[in-house]
Amino acid sequence: MIPHRFRPRGPGPKQQQQQPRDARSEAGSAVSGRSGPDQAKDVPMVLIPQPPAKKPKKIAPQAAIDEFWAKFNSKTPGIAETVLPKNVYAKKAREQQPKGTIRPEPAVKSYEEAAQNCKDKVAKIVKECRRVNQKYRDPHFDIEFDLKWGKKDCLTMLSGKKDDVDDDDDDSMWNFDFGFSPGSVKRVGDIFEDPKFYIGGANANDIRQGRDGDCWFMAALCTLGNKADLIPKVCVARDEQVGVYGFVFHRDGEWVSEIIDDKLYLTKPDYDESWIERNLIEDRQRINSEEDYRKIYQSGSGALYFAQCEDPNETWLPLLEKAYAKAHGDYAAIEGGSTGEGLEDLTGGVTTEIFSTDILDKEYFWNEELMNVNKDFLFGCAAGIFWGRGNRKGIYEGHAYSILKAVEMDGQRLVLVRNPWGEGEWHGPWSDGSKEWTPEWMQKLDHRFGDDGAFWMSYDDLLKKYETFDRTRLFNDEWKVTQQWTSLQVPWTVGYQDTEFHFTLENAASVVIVLSQLDQRYFCGLEGQYNFELSFRVHKAGEEDYIVRSHGNYWMRRSVTAELDLEAGEYHVLMKVEAEKNDYGYSVEDVIRSNAKDRRDKLMRIGLAYDMAMAKGKVVETEDEKKARKAYEAKKKAKAKKEMKEKLMKEKKKRRHVENRDLRKQRAANAKRKEKEKARMEKRKAKEAEEAKKDEAKDEKKEEKKEDVQAEIAEEIKKQDETTESATEVKSEVKDEPKPEIKDEPKPEVKEEAKEESKPEVKEEPKETPKEDTKPSDPTPPATETKPTPDQPAPPTDIPTSDPNAPLPPLPPPPPFDDFDDDDLSDLNSVVSDISSSAVSDAILDAKLAADASLPPPLPPNDDDEDEFERDPWNAVAVVGLRVYCKGSGVTVKVCRPREWEEGEGKLDLDDSAADATKDVVEKVEEEKREESKVAKGEGDEKKSEGESEGSVVVV
Repeated sequence: MIPHRFRPRGPGPKQQQQQPRDARSEAGSAVSGRSGPDQAKDVPMVLIPQPPAKKPKKIAPQAAIDEFWAKFNSKTPGIAETVLPKNVYAKKAREQQPKGTIRPEPAVKSYEEAAQNCKDKVAKIVKECRRVNQKYRDPHFDIEFDLKWGKKDCLTMLSGKKDDVDDDDDDSMWNFDFGFSPGSVKRVGDIFEDPKFYIGGANANDIRQGRDGDCWFMAALCTLGNKADLIPKVCVARDEQVGVYGFVFHRDGEWVSEIIDDKLYLTKPDYDESWIERNLIEDRQRINSEEDYRKIYQSGSGALYFAQCEDPNETWLPLLEKAYAKAHGDYAAIEGGSTGEGLEDLTGGVTTEIFSTDILDKEYFWNEELMNVNKDFLFGCAAGIFWGRGNRKGIYEGHAYSILKAVEMDGQRLVLVRNPWGEGEWHGPWSDGSKEWTPEWMQKLDHRFGDDGAFWMSYDDLLKKYETFDRTRLFNDEWKVTQQWTSLQVPWTVGYQDTEFHFTLENAASVVIVLSQLDQRYFCGLEGQYNFELSFRVHKAGEEDYIVRSHGNYWMRRSVTAELDLEAGEYHVLMKVEAEKNDYGYSVEDVIRSNAKDRRDKLMRIGLAYDMAMAKGKVVETEDEKKARKAYEAKKKAKAKKEMKEKLMKEKKKRRHVENRDLRKQRAANAKRKEKEKARMEKRKAKEAEEAKKDEAKDEKKEEKKEDVQAEIAEEIKKQDETTESATEVKSEVKDEPKPEIKDEPKPEVKEEAKEESKPEVKEEPKETPKEDTKPSDPTPPATETKPTPDQPAPPTDIPTSDPNAPLPPLPPPPPFDDFDDDDLSDLNSVVSDISSSAVSDAILDAKLAADASLPPPLPPNDDDEDEFERDPWNAVAVVGLRVYCKGSGVTVKVCRPREWEEGEGKLDLDDSAADATKDVVEKVEEEKREESKVAKGEGDEKKSEGESEGSVVVV
């Protein structure tokens, strides 16, 4: 087939319909490269070039690694606290979460409250049903309508959808119904001829596992069946006539109640819906085929689809299993698990997972633990947890068993073990029919042969064939318990968390410490993509070495424990949480999107369980934490102010230093300029004095000349007087002509006088020009003096230089620095004044605004450029809780969260390979912490006050 992008462009659809068959064949030959008889050339092929490959960025190796981790971790870490909109129940639960130091209470108090609550609810339901004359129908877990309508919400858990998964593929790993296909649903009264809740009490021999893979839960019930009062403590209230039953289970450190009706799943469908079985009955020509069908296929314990009792009329086991399935959402949710977890849910005890190869003292394990089975401890066991051949002499791998009894007599150590299937037994020594059995041993152990699932085996074979033991410690009213929960951000790197639990013992006592995470089985489908493994270690307050570490679990991950005797005092619990991401899992958002339309009721029930569970991990700030936070914020603010003040003072001193430096430079330049002006003035004065001498000499010559002229005039007048004889003739001529004036005669001398008046004196300002003096009656107004403006500078002054004897222009105005006195250095020696608090606060605010403004805007997400880690970054959050059981002493627990200004200490275990390499670093960190604590206690106050006094006033 030719790829789409290489296909030639052919005729349109209409043209193709009108084209004859031969033409179409010719066109086809043209496409294939062959030319027909009427075709001149082939149709050209359009090739689309490939886009050029992007050149990889070349960056330094360390920068590449840093970039990888920056993309690997989520930039918005956190967890969804609620999945239901406006969930007021979860809001109230978060508000009611205890905070601060939690006081202890009796270990049985929670059970007593839950049992009483369950009894009250059953009584109310019974009263209501009798009032309306109806049997009880559970509206929240109605398995009949759920099966009839094909919803299967009571059988299957929530799940997401993948684009590459076929919804019709029953074998797909994304199909979580586990193949459950019951035929019908009926009430207890319609199934059993003479139903009884207990027949001879509840014991291990009653238990038969059904089609659900909850062998771990059945094994736990078998273990409880050996202790007479344990199963009745779970089934606290019932009314068989009304059809309502109440049970209690232990969940996340507290007991909860569960109410169900009496409807149960059957294997075969009803008579009207059956085909094969109905035809078989009708072929025998029965009188009442429907009744015969019911008796054969739909009556007795054998007709049940899930768990059933050995007795055909006993009902406690299927109803208990149904209540447990409802508590967890559906029957699929209880598929697969650990016997120890089942024992904890049914008893409220604490389970420790013990590997047979890790037992240090086998004698102690036998005498102090196994011999106390059904007293202080309950035991379950499992083989082949890492898988193998499938069967070890009748013991199935990956299957849970319960230990019912341990005896030691006549030098033999024997253990009674039971398979919850009710069949399949051990084939080795002390098995049914083996040579070890004699009539005396049969009588001593009260044993009967038969394939009932119960068998005896020796203690040595028990340790060889079973790999793990789930030991559950039981608590009575002598024990007290206290607990606290919190949420943790779990990084990809594995290490001890900065958040710690602290507990305080009033007296020396035996304690059981339990670190657990939320039981995700209660909200299956919404558990997210991460699985967590827990561990912890216990320190005495103030001591570096730890006292004990938690017992490591490999199969049971819900909780880890440690049991020991401790003295009175305060102890710190350091936690380590290891997260593992399931790439095939769904996020909470994906599950909600996939089920919001079609499975609303299911999503609401599981979502409510999720919200109530997450409310436990709500981080609530205590009063001490609030005080510490405010003190830290005040300290941080004061530190920021101090740093900003120092910065501003430094800038101010630098600015003052620059100003002083410029001032010195300008004063030096001004002094130099003054010297130049002084020399210039002296030179000018000398020149003016020389010119004055020349002018005086000229004046003397002028005076002499003037005197000579006056003498000549006087002599001439005298001559005229002497000529009196011709006076008459002269008078007649004089009358006709005006008498000459003396001042008009020496006209050039007037010019000399004007010139003499225009000469400037040495110590006086220059006077007006001679031109203005000689023309006082000039009608032209004087020119207005032009002042310089910023837009129009002052016009240049023309200084005539052609005449060496011309007077010099006036001196320019002095520079502004002439006002300063060289001897006055007060400005240079003045102090830098302190900066006000408001100025510091304004500077901090301006710096913050400038920093925010300088940040580049976030780039829009580009899916093409994101790698797999950036599209789905690491975002693991775990909700964990610490429970401390104490016998003989009071105990309190509190959460100590890390302070934001403190860094993690990088705590390592003693057997960690990096412990020795980081020893010096740890010691240095500890020393720095001790120094900081000394300063905090006041040893550094004196130095601090001295530093503040020195920094308040700075002399430049």
